[in-house]
Amino acid sequence: MKKEDKSTVISQIATTVGEYTNFYLTDITALNAAKTSSLRRQCTKDEIKLVVVKNTLFKKALAQLDGDYSALDSALKGNTAVMFSNNANSPAKLIKAFAKSSGMEVPKLKAAYVQEGFYVGADNLEVLISIKSKNELIGDVIALLQSPAKNVISALQSSGKTLSGVLKTLENR
Repeated sequence: MKKEDKSTVISQIATTVGEYTNFYLTDITALNAAKTSSLRRQCTKDEIKLVVVKNTLFKKALAQLDGDYSALDSALKGNTAVMFSNNANSPAKLIKAFAKSSGMEVPKLKAAYVQEGFYVGADNLEVLISIKSKNELIGDVIALLQSPAKNVISALQSSGKTLSGVLKTLENR
């Protein structure tokens, strides 16, 4: 590959990393062509971009970005496919579901950069599945804030009926 081509690929990878908030490094080498096509279709359906990269070019692309991505260096060995997503746990759920349906341990999680945190190793898959997205967390906070307000309104409504009953009883006497 020519040097100009490499610099173009590096800048494209850097641009793609910048477009997405999360990415997962996976190993899909054991998949045949049919299963790889199936994985790509599922990725497209789940709004995940799957890209096979050369490790050295990916490292150089990360070096162009702000931040320290050196925690991922140990995972950038062997064949690497990168799953880009704006939803934090979608790729993890896809990895688990696809591995279960195919009867293989592929795709295998090597590492992930999710919500500005690094997760290295396949043992972090369950942790990544349980991570909530930003919108889910906002929904939880709103629900927690609404709960006391609903209790107060409910208490006021029920006490209003009680007060009106007491007033009517006193009026009748």
